[in-house]
Formats: sequence, C-alpha cells, structure tokens
Amino acid sequence: MRPGKGCKAVNCRFQVLNGNERFDAGEYCVSEQWIRVPAGKTLDRKGNPLMIKLKGAVEVFYK
Repeated sequence: MRPGKGCKAVNCRFQVLNGNERFDAGEYCVSEQWIRVPAGKTLDRKGNPLMIKLKGAVEVFYK
C-alpha cells in the first residue's frame, strides 16, 4: 500500500528519564526498550547518518 491511500503511518514515541520525547527514530525495539537516532548532522564515510543507541521507554502508535 502506498502512504496516503488508506494506510496509517507507524510512529515510535521514545521517552527518556527527563521527560523529553523523540519522534525521529531510525529503528527501534520495544521489548529491549531502545531506539537508534541520527547523531546530529554527522555522517559516516559512506554518507549515511551516524546513529546512536538510546535506552528508555518506547511506545509504538499509529498516526
């Protein structure tokens, strides 16, 4: 299905200890409670964003 044709986007809400939420997760694991997010504008040698792993409460929902 194509986005916008009746299907909903899956989003991931990540909440760290200080209460901030992040919605820019590249990949996530609900059972192990971690997400990978881009580290600013830093790129690796192949031009992909450098990802860092954060741990905290992960909640997946439809938007």
